[in-house]
Amino acid sequence: MHDLAHRPRLGDALINGARIANGPIDSEWTSIHIDAGRVTHVGPNASSSAVPRSEKIEIDLTGYLVLPGLINAHDHLQFALYPRLGDPPYKNYVEWGEDIHCKFADVIATHHSIPKWVRLWWGGLRNLCCGVTTVCHHDRLWPELQRADFPIRVVQQYGWSHSLALGGDLLKSCRETPTGAAYLLHACEGIDAQAQQEIVELDRLGMVGPGTVLVHGLALDDAGLNLLRERRASLVVCPSSNEFLFHRVPAMERLNAVENISLGNDSPLTAEGDLLDEIRFVIRRGEIQPIKMYAMVADNPMRALRLRDHEGTIRTNGVGDLIAVPDKGGTPADALASLSMQDVELVMVGGCVQLASKAVWQRLPLTARDGLEPLRIQDTLRWVRAPVDELLRRAEAVLGKGNVRLGSRPVRSVAAARIDA
Repeated sequence: MHDLAHRPRLGDALINGARIANGPIDSEWTSIHIDAGRVTHVGPNASSSAVPRSEKIEIDLTGYLVLPGLINAHDHLQFALYPRLGDPPYKNYVEWGEDIHCKFADVIATHHSIPKWVRLWWGGLRNLCCGVTTVCHHDRLWPELQRADFPIRVVQQYGWSHSLALGGDLLKSCRETPTGAAYLLHACEGIDAQAQQEIVELDRLGMVGPGTVLVHGLALDDAGLNLLRERRASLVVCPSSNEFLFHRVPAMERLNAVENISLGNDSPLTAEGDLLDEIRFVIRRGEIQPIKMYAMVADNPMRALRLRDHEGTIRTNGVGDLIAVPDKGGTPADALASLSMQDVELVMVGGCVQLASKAVWQRLPLTARDGLEPLRIQDTLRWVRAPVDELLRRAEAVLGKGNVRLGSRPVRSVAAARIDA
């Protein structure tokens, strides 16, 4: 599991019969050709005979809506197996951190003893199962995240610090950000004066600019939002995490002053669930329309994170990252607004099948099934391209059999999943 594989993920596929999203509003019944991991054609239905590559797989997705793979703009992948921790409400993130290390030190130590590579893979699977194909990991780019066989894309070029209070030498980390890459920083995460003043101090240090991606921004006032707009910085919000910690969520109607807003699901330490849970959390509150939400997990994070391969879209010359969900009619944006993990029945990353439901599994050619292992999360059975048996065994060795959870969702016996299938 630990030999790095730096080969690019390459897949060749032909998708037929589905309704394909062209954006939040438009869609068409057509086909998608993917060669060597990239979309080469989106057009009328065709057969594989029109495509010369003999290794291309053909999948009939009649009855499905195909959406671009989602972009999760903020996560901490190593915390995927942790429970929610805290005794809220808090005033700011520093108070929360000090509190949980005092009250829940044993829980933290137990989960920390699971090998890091195992925890990172579970973080990848947590995203994969909800249709995320690209994730921004707010931490070191650990070697495991550079593997070609990691289940989803992890943003590879970025600079980062934790926060103004806990980030160490921020100026040094900012200077070391690769040219043309985004710089990530938690900021204004709280509801007190300390959290509110962080934007002023960051600007004084010259750290708020077009490449800056601030995460949370809960304490931003009108002056802070104006400053972000003037500096053309980006913002990532994680509303369910904010509600848990501070009993307050961002006022989305005010945040529209920021040109580029993206959505992240944060980690299970504070979040309600996965990225689809986060989308529904915001939509339920009625402060944002589905069209805007669609952009927050597609075009907006693509720009904010300086992604260069048209992630978050289905377009010629872009990466072949897509998801398929049952087609219930309506616009792609309306469909996205109501999705849950149970609805995601196919995930392709770079033209390779990374996840399939039982129904889609039965439509796959044998070559596309090779390497997929069954995984049951709560009542949902999926086949995923990951060493599920080993990951579950390693996690259960620490947490105990039957005690492995992704957020609040239990991961059941893989052997039982095979029997049920």
